[in-house]
Amino acid sequence: MDGGGGSSDMTLAFELAALKRLAEPDAVFSDARTWSKYVGVVSEEPTYVVTNFTRKNRIRQDFFSGPRGREESLENVKQQFDTDRHVFVGTSDEDADLADRVGWEYLPVEQAADAAGWELGEPDTESGSAESTEDDRDDWP
Repeated sequence: MDGGGGSSDMTLAFELAALKRLAEPDAVFSDARTWSKYVGVVSEEPTYVVTNFTRKNRIRQDFFSGPRGREESLENVKQQFDTDRHVFVGTSDEDADLADRVGWEYLPVEQAADAAGWELGEPDTESGSAESTEDDRDDWP
């Protein structure tokens, strides 16, 4: 992931968990768009979870997994978006294995953040924000 001189003919997919590890996911997407042709999110989470996260963070994605699983989604994205490179940013060995199975390059979120100058957030804040969302829902009519 070379923000300057690398190929901009790239499709970049974030595992939702990787995106949640970043301090400013909206800024990351904006930055990634400057050197990637397509940027999106894949996850095993239900569609509404991904949609809520991307809306809340003002992220405009070119693709997302929707009701399909991650493997099928990555295969479909690779067929649909014909770029020189397909890079999957994830958080686990399982993510790396998945990328390998479907022919994507894998990059751990920490390495991607370091290479691109993105700031990682505190994993503990994720549970805090999830709890406040649940609290807000209790007040709904």
